[in-house]
Amino acid sequence: MGAALRRIQLGSALSAFGVGFTVPYLYVYVAQVRDLGAGTAGVVLAVFAMAALAVLPFTGRAIDRRGPMPVLIVAAVVASVGAAALGLSSNVTTAVLSAAVLGAGTAVMSPALATMLVQCSGAATRTRAFAMQFFLQNLGLGIGGLVGGQIVDTSRPETFTLLFLIEAAMFIVLGVVAVTVRMPHSPAFADARPTDGSAAKGGLRMLLSHRAMVQLCVLGFVLFFACYGQFESGLAAYGTEAAGIEPSTLGIALAANTAVIVVAQFVVLRLVERRKRSRVIAAVGLIWAFAWIVAGYAGLGHGSQTMATAAMISTYALFGLGESMLSPTVAPLVADLAPESMVGQYNSAFALVKQLALAVGPAVGGPMGASLHGPYIVTFVLFSLGITVLALRLGRRLTPVQDQPSLAVVPSRVVALSVPDAEETAIATAESATAPVAAPVAAPVAAPVVSASAPAAAH
Repeated sequence: MGAALRRIQLGSALSAFGVGFTVPYLYVYVAQVRDLGAGTAGVVLAVFAMAALAVLPFTGRAIDRRGPMPVLIVAAVVASVGAAALGLSSNVTTAVLSAAVLGAGTAVMSPALATMLVQCSGAATRTRAFAMQFFLQNLGLGIGGLVGGQIVDTSRPETFTLLFLIEAAMFIVLGVVAVTVRMPHSPAFADARPTDGSAAKGGLRMLLSHRAMVQLCVLGFVLFFACYGQFESGLAAYGTEAAGIEPSTLGIALAANTAVIVVAQFVVLRLVERRKRSRVIAAVGLIWAFAWIVAGYAGLGHGSQTMATAAMISTYALFGLGESMLSPTVAPLVADLAPESMVGQYNSAFALVKQLALAVGPAVGGPMGASLHGPYIVTFVLFSLGITVLALRLGRRLTPVQDQPSLAVVPSRVVALSVPDAEETAIATAESATAPVAAPVAAPVAAPVVSASAPAAAH
């Protein structure tokens, strides 16, 4: 990785470390520690995600017009204010408003970071750049959750306030790190950021006419609804109410989720980066369906408390295995589908879909996980199987290179005959011109071969 990409990854990991302090305990904090009830907790979690509806429609054009860095810095400051305010909230009104501010800030950070990764990576390195980001984010998230679990005490609200203040501080750290990043002068998508002050080309109508992107957004909604939308709401409520696990155990479960990602990420990457993305995502649906069945045993199996706890931790671990398969597939696919002038808008659109799922997920999963235990498990087993079906249908819409990007980076053995525009190739051509001119014969085996591999995809 270049220096800019290393700094981006560092800031992303540190902010995830701060988020890890609060994510596993947000439902418990609102419902039990502040004694606002399960219904209010569901509303707070839904508002947290729905705040994206107000900001993400404008985020993409702001990124494409102004660049991702200033957008990221503003978002980090806003998220810091929201986190600190939520940690001090003691009534419904302040909790809901603080969640809205925090949700708006964190929602904008995601597409800004993704666009920075795109600008600092090429077609051959983008898959691993996003996998590395996911690896570091989950490492920070898991460590934060594990440390936070040792701090929280449901009888002492000030311990939860401390967690939110740590999260606020880490957002400020992200903003400071972003200021020090020197973005490359020639991003991977050269016209993604207009320099003449004009608005970025494209728009919502163009995006909605892109059938593959629309199908990917539908698939993304189901992915986030069936997994991430349940981590801090439905699954947490189900674990504490149906399975009877302690709130601090949620931190251990999240750490297990992260441990699987840390251990499996790059092993999985080697297995999936030369396979079709659509089939990899389809396999994730099957893994998550099994994870929900294991969760069903934890709450409905009537086994020992030890077995129930082990089953819940295993559920989070299985989700981690699926997540490690998604990180090198879904986010890079969004970038590969995007026209050059709409990278920020495509990333923002997908982030909007994610936030919609995170808004609906807690509102549906929270009450179901707390009271309708059997229907809750059946519902999300079916949603996970739906992921498999949608992924296979998406695969029929993708070009061979979009579905399997390794096809685009395999060097060709054909000698380039046209004159490229790249400066490096021009220099190489000038040097070769000093050699004696020979009759056109077959190139000897030892001669250098000029790659003529095609770009990743035509948009």
